[in-house]
Amino acid sequence: MPDILIVDDSPVDRQMIGDFVTRSGNASSFANDGEEALALIERQRPDCVLTDLQMPVMDGLELVKRIRRDFSSVPVILMTAHGSEDIAVEALQSGAASYVAKRRMKSDLGEALRVVLEAAASVHERSEVRKVLHRIEAEFHVGYESGAVRALVSYLQHDLIRINFCDDTELIRVGTALTEALSNAIDHGNLELDSKLRELPGDVYRDLGNERARQLPYRDRRVIVRTIVTPAEVTYVIRDQGTGFDLSKIPDPTDPENLILPYGRGVMLINCFMDEVRFNDVGNEITMVKRYGSTAVVE
Repeated sequence: MPDILIVDDSPVDRQMIGDFVTRSGNASSFANDGEEALALIERQRPDCVLTDLQMPVMDGLELVKRIRRDFSSVPVILMTAHGSEDIAVEALQSGAASYVAKRRMKSDLGEALRVVLEAAASVHERSEVRKVLHRIEAEFHVGYESGAVRALVSYLQHDLIRINFCDDTELIRVGTALTEALSNAIDHGNLELDSKLRELPGDVYRDLGNERARQLPYRDRRVIVRTIVTPAEVTYVIRDQGTGFDLSKIPDPTDPENLILPYGRGVMLINCFMDEVRFNDVGNEITMVKRYGSTAVVE
C-alpha cells in the first residue's frame, strides 16, 4: 500500500486529508512543516508527499525545492488554497508533480494520487539504461483497453531513460503530462464526456464513459499517438477522433487565478511540465515538446 506523507501545520486539515488518503486506498503519515517532513523522508522514503503551501518554519515552495534537490524520485502534490495561486505555479515550475485545490480535495485527490503514483511507479520499475539512441520514432493507436494508458506512458518514459534524457523528477512530470493528455483525449475527445459530470454524486462520469465505450460512434474511435525522441528534444503528438472543442473555452494556463478552477487542471499541468504546447485549430490534437537541458539531467 503506497505511503503518502501529508505536510500541513493544521491538525484539523491533517486529519481530514488523512481520511481522504485512506479512502483512496493509501496509507498516510504526517508532518507539521517542511523541516519535519524532510527529516521523515530521510528516515523512510514515502511514495508521495502531499503538502500545504503556507506553513511556518519551511513553507511548501521551499519543501518542493529541497525534495527536488535531495530526493528527486519522491513526487510532490501541492494542496492549494485561495490566495496561494502565484506560489503554487512557482512550486509546479520548481518540481511539484501535481496539485489539488483544498476545497476540492474530496472529489479530486484520489485521481491526482492515482495519476502521480502510476507515473512514479513506472520510474521505479524501469530497466537498466541502454546505449544512447540517436532517434526513436513510433506511432500507437489507443482504444479503451484496460491499462493501456499506463503501459504506453511507461513505454514512452523508458524511451527517455534509454538516452538519459532527464532526472527522475522530470521523468515523473513528463509521465504526468502524458497521462493527462491521453486521459483528456480518451474521455473528453473520443467519449465526449463533460467535466461537469464529475460534480454529480456517485460515479456518473465513469459509468457514462463505460457505456459509451460500447456504443457507436464512440466505440470505434482511437487516440493516435506519434512520438519523436532525439538527443535534443522529445515531441509527442496526441490526436483523438472526436469532434474537437472550442480552444477559447480553455482557462488560460499561464494565469495563476485559474489554478483553483474545477476544470482545465490537465492543461495547466501540461503547460507547467512541457517546454512547448500547442493545439490544432479543431482542438482534437495536442503537440507537446520537452527539450534536453531545460531542467537538471542525471549524469
